Amino acid sequence: MTPELFNLFAQLPVTGEEEHFQCLFESDLVRIERIVSDGQHSAADFWYDQPHDEWVMLLRGEAALEFAGGAQQVLRPGDSLHIPPRCQHRVAFTAPRTVWLAVHVFG
Repeated sequence: MTPELFNLFAQLPVTGEEEHFQCLFESDLVRIERIVSDGQHSAADFWYDQPHDEWVMLLRGEAALEFAGGAQQVLRPGDSLHIPPRCQHRVAFTAPRTVWLAVHVFG
């Protein structure tokens, strides 16, 4: 079997009202996904509250994450962030054609 080449910037999907999530790899312990955002943000009353670690890297565009308590973190290309379990957060802002790499670690 020959490994399949994939370019994170190739064939970016056209997004609508929702961000586009594409699973690139998944096992019992980890899920790696590409996220394409195009101006989306979380609803004012919505918080991600995940029971597992997440590591995100912004590859293209610009975004801001907001955390419970009011802190905000702006991300630019090359910036990465570890989000520990139960760290409530939401997407405050995304620029057009923003591309993320997210790694979810289960266990």
